[in-house]
Amino acid sequence: MSTASGNSTFREGDEVQLATGTYQGTLGIFLRLRNDPKWADITERNGLVRSHPVAWLAHAGAIR
Repeated sequence: MSTASGNSTFREGDEVQLATGTYQGTLGIFLRLRNDPKWADITERNGLVRSHPVAWLAHAGAIR
């Protein structure tokens, strides 16, 4: 599965980071979209699976 957000496409297993929001800079692995396709689950580096708005996500390393 993949999803597009702006100019980014995320696929299961992609390394992502939160580009904006309260937890900006958090790194994780993209898992899947939620029932609401504006939200996605990611596995954060600490092993927790959390939901975040897709609009907040960027590919890891894409933010400089």
